[in-house]
Formats: sequence, structure tokens, C-alpha cells
Amino acid sequence: MLKVSEVTVRRWIRDGELRAIDIGKGWRVGTNDLGAFLRAHETRPAEPSVAQYPPGADAGRTEQT
Repeated sequence: MLKVSEVTVRRWIRDGELRAIDIGKGWRVGTNDLGAFLRAHETRPAEPSVAQYPPGADAGRTEQT
């Protein structure tokens, strides 16, 4: 489902990053636990920089009120 190796998932479980239940011969991850894991590891968009224009780009502009 996540397109990662089993070793990676087992490491996440071992490290406590992904909550799972050990049932017999395998591990089970609940839907809510997977959702929480994905939300905690999602990438966030970059914050916009303070300077959106190159220096001097606003030269000649006048502020209107």
C-alpha cells in the first residue's frame, strides 16, 4: 500500500513510529493508526519567503490609498 519494504515498516513499528498489533505470525496496523502515521509524516508546503520580488523590483511603484 505504501510502496515501501517490509523491513521499513517493521523498523517504524520497532521504533514506535507506527502503532501495530502483533497477531500470531504477522502484524496488523489499524486504519486510524495508519492515518495518524501518515499525517505525522506528511510534507508541508514551503513557507513563502518574505521577499517575493527581487530587490528593486518595486522601483517606480507608488502606494495608492
